[in-house]
Formats: sequence, C-alpha cells, structure tokens
Amino acid sequence: MKVLHVYRTYFPDTQGGLEEVIRQICLGTGDRGVTSRVFTLSEEPYPRRLPRVEADVIRVRKTFEIASCGFALGGIRRFAKEVVWADIVHYHYPWPFSDMLYLMAGRGKPSVLTYHSDIVRQQLLLSVYRPLMSRYLSAMDRIVATSPNYFATSEILNEFADKVDIVPIGLDEPSFPAAGEQNRNVAEAKARYGSDFFLFVGVLRYYKGLHILLDAIKGAPYKVVIVGAGPVEAELRHQARELRLDNVIFAGFVPDTEKMALFQLCRAVVFPSYLRSEAFGVTLLEGAMSSRALISAEVGSGTSHVNIDGETGVVVPPSDPVALRGAMDKLYDDPGLAQRMGANARRRYEQLFTGGEMGRRYAEIYHRVLTERSAV
Repeated sequence: MKVLHVYRTYFPDTQGGLEEVIRQICLGTGDRGVTSRVFTLSEEPYPRRLPRVEADVIRVRKTFEIASCGFALGGIRRFAKEVVWADIVHYHYPWPFSDMLYLMAGRGKPSVLTYHSDIVRQQLLLSVYRPLMSRYLSAMDRIVATSPNYFATSEILNEFADKVDIVPIGLDEPSFPAAGEQNRNVAEAKARYGSDFFLFVGVLRYYKGLHILLDAIKGAPYKVVIVGAGPVEAELRHQARELRLDNVIFAGFVPDTEKMALFQLCRAVVFPSYLRSEAFGVTLLEGAMSSRALISAEVGSGTSHVNIDGETGVVVPPSDPVALRGAMDKLYDDPGLAQRMGANARRRYEQLFTGGEMGRRYAEIYHRVLTERSAV
C-alpha cells in the first residue's frame, strides 16, 4: 500500500512536534506493508526528492505565506503526479492550501485526514475560509482525532462525528537515539546545563506559554532549559533580560542525542501551552518515554490525555504563573515524588502511546478505507 502524507512543513527544513508525528506514522505503518511519501513545501527544495528512513520527502518551492499558511502555486502539478502514485492521500490539518490541493488534484482518491488542531488565532480568516474547510472535511473518507479530549471539545470535529476515529499519537522508542549514544552525551550535556533543571522542548510559538514560564521562574532556585527556536524567540529573550533572569538557558535547536540526554538530566518536563492550538504535545510523550514527571496546563486538549494530574505529573490552570511556579516548586522540593510520577508516566506511555500501536491503528484505517471504497 502506498500512502502520500501532505503537510506544509517537514524534516529536515523544519523541526517540530507535527513533523515528528508524521515521521512516527510513516515508521509505524511501514512495519505493516505501507510505503510512505511526504509532500511538503520548502524555501530551498533541493534535492526535490529527499530519501529518508521513514519516507521519501517530495519538496516544492513555497511561493508565499499568509497567516502561517504556505502556498506553492507551482507545486500543484507535482502534487497531482504524487496523487497518481498513491493508494491513499493522508492530509494533516490545519493547512488551508491542502484544501485547495485536494479540490484541484486530489478528488476521487481515497483520503484520510488527521485533525491536529482547531484554528484558534485567525478567527477573521476562519470566517472566510470556513466554507472551503467544510467542503474539504466533508469529502474525507475518515478523520482522525489525536485524543478523546480534543474530540470532545472541538465543535468542528463534532460536526463530522460519524467519520471520526480516535488514534492517540505514539512514539517508537527505537527510532530515537540508542541508550549508548545518549549516555555518551550525558556527561557533556551535564557539564553544559547541569542537572535537575526543568526542561521545555518545542518550536517557540505564541501559544506555547513560554512568557508565562519566564514570569513563573523569577527568583526560583532552579534552572529552566528551553530547547528550540521559533517566531517568538527574540521576544522571550527580551523578556528574560527585562526580568533579569539568571536561571534560564535558551539552548536553541540541539541534536537528538543531546535532546535525549537532557531528558535524562532534567527533574521534570514543563509544557505551559495555554491555548487549544496545542492539541497534544509530543514533548510530553518524549518526557513520559524518558520516565520524567510532567507539568502542563489544562486547555481541553490531548495534553491532559498524556499527563494525568496527580499521577504522571501536575496539571495547572492556563495562563497562571503562580500555579505553574507552585507545580515546579513541588517537584523540585520532593525528588521522590518526581521520580514516582515519572515512573507512572512511563507506564502510561507503554500502555497507550507506543509507535507500534499508533501504526497498527492507522494501518487498519487505511485498509478499511480502501475496502469501503472498493465496495461502492
């Protein structure tokens, strides 16, 4: 079976949670006879076809961007060619340009869509886009929500409840750096960052709540390491200077070996996203896989499907630096509690969030869609 994934960004041009989800789906379904390609945009699409372990990446040049939505007007012909190759086209929402791709070149091909997030910030543009969105979602054979929490709280998903499947995101542990590689990097990472810090990993976007985190840690006796880069990095660095914080390290993007070493060294993972744009939080899964306690905010999304308050970590109200500081103090002052919660997080990962389980579920959906299409 041949599956074409469609999303606006992908490795190696960008690094983020959604890119990791697509990678994990490709890996997990690859063990079940699925060959994957990823169609995406790039500022410099050379080579245009880039082989990777999980999939071949088909890159077309991004023409322009509006409200974080990339367009590639010259890529429609290449997309049509890839659609002919595929048995199923797997769209990743939201990316409004993919709606146009579907209508111009994807109609008639079996299609699955993973619904990663509601459109939260661009409400004015949503009012204009909504008719196209409704037509697009209505045309999908199946829509996948990444958690029962998000499905329950999304008005859009509930409009299409009869075609929604729930498949939690999963991570394939062997696809991350091996333990030996991690251990070789631990000493170096410890020399650079220390240990027992709180760790954030992700693209630095407005909804990640890092401005709340910086307010929370003023005067704290522990450090926070922020791994990643992104659109609000300059603002965050300015805020840190204004607050005169000497306990925050902006590490930028780091190699996976170093990142996994940081998970080993941290006291807990802190993930203060405060809007529903944060639909799941792959970093929380990486922390759970690494047996680390988790701190997140309750926004009615998948973050609270991964992190169970009082069991795997602490869930705080959104946009509340006092509550966030209290959660961090609690885990810093009681290392035994942090260790127990980390062990619980690891058990929950093994039960619900492995890459193998996610791959199995998606492979079932692909086969069901093809079977139902052939019966029509």
